[in-house]
Amino acid sequence: MESIKKVGLKGQVIIPQEFREVLNIHPGSKVLFKLKGKKLEIEVPPVDSVSLFRETAKGSGRLVYDPHEAYNEELEERVN
Repeated sequence: MESIKKVGLKGQVIIPQEFREVLNIHPGSKVLFKLKGKKLEIEVPPVDSVSLFRETAKGSGRLVYDPHEAYNEELEERVN
């Protein structure tokens, strides 16, 4: 996968949607920049479980819970 993007006036570059989807990057996500020679690498840092729990407990986390999916899973387990 490759993509060329233009750098904005403030030095900002938009991460293409297909890359964000693959790497699970969303608003508020942190990314790690590494400079290796003349190559800039961007990666998603390891998840800090404690920080994720704190964010979720405060209501600002990115925990997505679909009650319908959980209901269907429970129903499937009970039926079988």
